[in-house]
Amino acid sequence: MIYTAIDTFYLTDEQLKNSPSRKDGIDEATETTLRIYGCDLIQESGILLRLPQAVMATGQVLFHRFYCKKSFARFNVKKVAASCVWLASKLEESTRKARQVIIVFHRMECRRENLAMEQLDLYSKKYVDLKTELSRTERHILKEMGFICHVEHPHKFISSYLATLETPPELRQEAWNLANDSLRTTLCVRFKSEVVACGVVYAAARRFQVPLPENPPWWKAFDADKSGIDEVCRVLAHLYSLPKAQYIPVCKDGDFTFYNKSSESKSQSTPKDVPRSSPATDNDTSVPKGAHGEANNESTGGKGAIVKLKDSKKSDDESKSMATEGEAREESVPKSKSDRKMEASNETRRERDRDRDRERDRDRKSRDRDRGRDSDREREREEAERDRLKDRSHRSRERAKDSGHSDKSKHHSSSRDRDYHGSSHSSREKDRHRYH
Repeated sequence: MIYTAIDTFYLTDEQLKNSPSRKDGIDEATETTLRIYGCDLIQESGILLRLPQAVMATGQVLFHRFYCKKSFARFNVKKVAASCVWLASKLEESTRKARQVIIVFHRMECRRENLAMEQLDLYSKKYVDLKTELSRTERHILKEMGFICHVEHPHKFISSYLATLETPPELRQEAWNLANDSLRTTLCVRFKSEVVACGVVYAAARRFQVPLPENPPWWKAFDADKSGIDEVCRVLAHLYSLPKAQYIPVCKDGDFTFYNKSSESKSQSTPKDVPRSSPATDNDTSVPKGAHGEANNESTGGKGAIVKLKDSKKSDDESKSMATEGEAREESVPKSKSDRKMEASNETRRERDRDRDRERDRDRKSRDRDRGRDSDREREREEAERDRLKDRSHRSRERAKDSGHSDKSKHHSSSRDRDYHGSSHSSREKDRHRYH
């Protein structure tokens, strides 16, 4: 059946009671707890990833819709919650990388389960497996939704409803908080967002004792029923009466964790291997004892039989010791491989660090060389300027000397000219007196 409308994902109470989780033997209380736990993970991870509230709301709605079609026994809650956050960040255009989502969920799991805070290695096999599971679960969600991921939240109706009812501004924040809490329940799958918004407004008005118009009833103006509003208030009251949700492992595929427990398994496997070999030695020694007793009772010349039994004991012990050594070798092979992998990764990291150090040293040397070259050039420039100044001062001195000699010669020539003109003038006057 092909749906033409977008907002068509609503179920009845009978369909919710006959959910896939109930068919797999999960009771109502466990399903409710796991739903609240998954929504808590989505809300907390959104805060740590600094996402807007619309992303967390969309992720929680997708979470409830997915588990209306699939069972908690088939898909782990943590894995589906992480995939819902990743998908909702894309739908609301506030994308986050898969690496960021995995790191945040790994840290939340360490906090919630009181595990040692270890940094997740991005080059390990655990991280690669988590990334593939994240993308695989996202494809499952899109397949079950039919790629129709449109979500209409009741938050956008709250402001308009309160504005038309002319309520105080304190009521708006309370109604907004109740709308956020309603996403932890199945109200988003049972009722339309208009009905949920009316129920939230009614619950907030009852809490603050704000009267609302009842003649005519105010909810009829917003296309809501009184039965739906009462059901919303009842579900919210039941939610607040429940304790804090804890993780319950019900998945049949095994417990899915973001935490790498390989180090803990190695530390626990070493003491377990020791007692396995000790009873084997006891059992091995008990068998020849009975055979030795029977040989003593059967034969009169028991020395030869005793020697044969001792030889058989030695051969059995040698074969069993060889078997234990083979098992030890087989057990040491994967450890050596893992050690080799760790050593190879450590060597690659060391080589990278060495290359970085070499590059830094080269940069420092080149900078020092450039600085030395610059200093040599400055020294040459200073020496050239000093030589120029010396040349200028020397030239100015020579010019001053030359100017002094020229002034003296001019003075002598002028005095000679004066004497010459004076003598010529006196001779002329004498000639005139002679004629007269």
